[in-house]
Amino acid sequence: MKARLTEAERRDVLPRLNGWAMVEGRDAIAKRFVFRNFSSAFGWMTRVALAAERLNHHPEWTNVYRTVDVTLSSHDVGGLSRRDVELAQIMDQLAMEHGAEAGSSSA
Repeated sequence: MKARLTEAERRDVLPRLNGWAMVEGRDAIAKRFVFRNFSSAFGWMTRVALAAERLNHHPEWTNVYRTVDVTLSSHDVGGLSRRDVELAQIMDQLAMEHGAEAGSSSA
């Protein structure tokens, strides 16, 4: 069942998301990923796109050279859901595999 995260779920899972921050004025989380170069950033985005398709959950993102800014929110429930948490965790794992800099942080 698709539903927004409850307050208890937020207190439990959001602090465990490395570098993700709440977006001011929205029920969404955001993070900036910085890679070695454009090819690494684009490779990461491609792998994330495949994972997002499997989840049927797609990020809001922009890419400029080696930087990718991501915002996650579940539009069908009007805010954060478990799918956002799952996609954030996948993005973080893939970023480590694609050489994101340790300095990747919230946008």
